[in-house]
Amino acid sequence: MTTAPIRELGLAESAAAIACGDTTSVAATTAALDRIEASAASLNAFRVVRRERALAEAAEADRRVAAGERLPLLGVPIAIKDDTDITGESTAFGCGGQFPAATEDAEVVRRLRAAGAVIVGKTNTCEIGQWPFTDAAAFGYTRNPWHAEHTPGGSSGGSAAAVSAGLVPAALGSDGAGSVRIPASWTNLVGIKPQRGRISTWPRAELFNGLTVHGTLARTVADAALLFDMAAGAHPGDRHTPPALIVSDAVGRDPGRLKIALALGIPFTATRTALDPEVAARVQDVAGALRRLGHAVTVAEVDYGVALGASFLPRSLAGIRTELAKLAGAQVDPRTRFNARMGLLLGGPVLAVARAAEPLLRKRIGRIFDDFDVVLAPTTATPPPPVEAMRGLNTAATDALITAACPYTWPWNVLGWPSVNVPAGFTAAGLPVGAQLMGPACSEPRLVSVAAQLESELCWQRHRPEPWWER
Repeated sequence: MTTAPIRELGLAESAAAIACGDTTSVAATTAALDRIEASAASLNAFRVVRRERALAEAAEADRRVAAGERLPLLGVPIAIKDDTDITGESTAFGCGGQFPAATEDAEVVRRLRAAGAVIVGKTNTCEIGQWPFTDAAAFGYTRNPWHAEHTPGGSSGGSAAAVSAGLVPAALGSDGAGSVRIPASWTNLVGIKPQRGRISTWPRAELFNGLTVHGTLARTVADAALLFDMAAGAHPGDRHTPPALIVSDAVGRDPGRLKIALALGIPFTATRTALDPEVAARVQDVAGALRRLGHAVTVAEVDYGVALGASFLPRSLAGIRTELAKLAGAQVDPRTRFNARMGLLLGGPVLAVARAAEPLLRKRIGRIFDDFDVVLAPTTATPPPPVEAMRGLNTAATDALITAACPYTWPWNVLGWPSVNVPAGFTAAGLPVGAQLMGPACSEPRLVSVAAQLESELCWQRHRPEPWWER
């Protein structure tokens, strides 16, 4: 029996409370919807709220529970990022305009429904997911639960804000250059970016030319891993189909004494970047915790080279063009139009060369794993910027801003390898920052195991923001 308020329960706790009758899906879903509604004008985490449909799904879940049915997420309210199709809802991907409702769930949504989840709504994201901020003319600013004047990050900022604020126990995001890990780091959450293809992207065979994957956001490693396992799986049309694995089993499992590289060096960028001293100090704190846990942590640098960015940009910008073209009549920022035009120039042969370079890049960068099991690096170079930092900037200034804040995450999208953000603590101003655990192909269980060890040592799940959005 649990005595904690529904809003305090995590994903697994919510499922257990519903299954044993401590609460009902209708009660849990109503509470989540009420919190979403109360925070809409201040936190602004959701674009679509499915009150009527979600409550109908919750009532059906309660009937199934009463009949003795048990599923891992039966009756639990969760949120989905607004780049993912849900039957009966439009997918705006951060853009203004009127778009037709999807006629079929995306494969990942189908899997979450099959696990029993109740989807309460679709969370805000920036236009075509291209910036580590969550704002657009179409919906305004999504704000950070830890400080209203700062961004929660992006592009999965709506999902991160919703989980960090306790509106839902967990949410789905997507990550094409850090878009799960960055908002997780800036909102004190666990964010899992999986191996490419681990979670299906269908109805698209791949997203952003292989850069973007679905990922999970939660307050604890166990909850992020549970949502991950329920979302994972292939569709016959997927371009990438790595072997299946389970990551929840790695929570609480001893990974053994590992050799971990502490890599603070920034991958090559065309603009000025520097690691903020407070972020560096918090990542060093994580390294210290790993040492206390018995791991060998050694300062070492990843050999990223200068060609990595040349592989990333054509894939990213061509992806922006492809996604924008699917949204007929979309009303977007001039910077989005510019990036889509650049995607046309960098498509075709340039894109083909960029993709062909991936095996060589994996071989070069993967040499770090000849000597180490895991790489520990900052997730971002700075704490969360002000919420309006992008306002009024031209394209060049915007690129300089986002590169200075977030130069660390995108290489693992090019490589298609897994990475997990773990909360690393707070700045003197009380702003969350994170560190990422990075591994080679199919290393999600090891990364989750280490992340769970860190959680037991650092207890980040105990820290919650003051609910200013309820005032």
